[in-house]
Amino acid sequence: MYAFNYHKPKSLADAQALVAKFPDGKILAGGHTLIPTLKQRLAQPTDLIDIGGLAELKGITVSGSTVSIGAGTKHGEVADSADVKKAIPALAALAALIGDRQVRNKGTMGGSLANNDPAADYPGAILGLGATVHTTKRAIKADDFLKGMFETALDEGEIITKVEFPVPKRAAYEKFRNPASRYVMVGAFVAETASGIRVAITGAGPTAYRWADAEKALGAKFAVASVEKLVHTSNGLNADIHASAEYRAHLITVMTKRAVAGAGG
Repeated sequence: MYAFNYHKPKSLADAQALVAKFPDGKILAGGHTLIPTLKQRLAQPTDLIDIGGLAELKGITVSGSTVSIGAGTKHGEVADSADVKKAIPALAALAALIGDRQVRNKGTMGGSLANNDPAADYPGAILGLGATVHTTKRAIKADDFLKGMFETALDEGEIITKVEFPVPKRAAYEKFRNPASRYVMVGAFVAETASGIRVAITGAGPTAYRWADAEKALGAKFAVASVEKLVHTSNGLNADIHASAEYRAHLITVMTKRAVAGAGG
C-alpha cells in the first residue's frame, strides 16, 4: 500500500472542499473495494477523504410512497430496518444477502453504487425499482446512472447523498451467490411498479441492466409461466473461473423465475 494523507471531514461541505482541493484523492466510505485496491497497489491516491462517519449521509425515512436512504447507511441497517421491511421487503431482503455480517456492518449503499462493481447487488435494486440517485450536484434516474463496468454517471468530485426508492406494488430479488465471497454471480430484481414491470439483472454482465424480453412477457401476464421459456443470449455476459457466459445466461432465466414466484406471480 502506498503512502497517502488521511482526512476525516466533519461535514459534507468539508468533504466537498477536500475533494476540490485534492483532485488526485479518493473518497472512502465503507472501503470494501477501495482498501483491497490500495493493498494490491492498483490505485495510488494522494489523499483519502473518509465520509463514512458523516451523520448527514445516514438514515432511512419513509414519506408517502417513497423510501429515502442516506448514502452512508450501512447494508445491515437497510436489512434490519422495520420501515424498509414494511415498505419494500425485497430491498431489505437484498441487503441481507450482501456479503457476510462484517461486510454488511461496514459497507454503505452509496459506496456500492458509486463503485458499480459488476458483482454488486444494489445496482439491480435501483434499476428494478426505478430509483433516483441524489448527489451533491443533481438527481439522476437509475436508468441513466449505470454506465458500464465500474463506471457511473458521477462526475469527478460528485458525491452521492441519498437514494430515493418508489414503493412498488410488489417485488422480489433472487440471486445465485458465489459460495466463497457471497457476491452475486447472477441476480434478478423483479418489480411491478406504478409505471409497469421492471426486471433488472445484476452480476451477469459488465453492469446491471434491464431485461426487456422479460418485462414484456410479465407485462402481459405476471406469472412464472410467462418467463420460464425465455432464453437469454450469452453474448456480452461475464465469463470467469466461477461460471461461463452460457451458464450465466441460463441462471438469468432461473433467477428471474424465482423472483417472479417470490413476488407472487
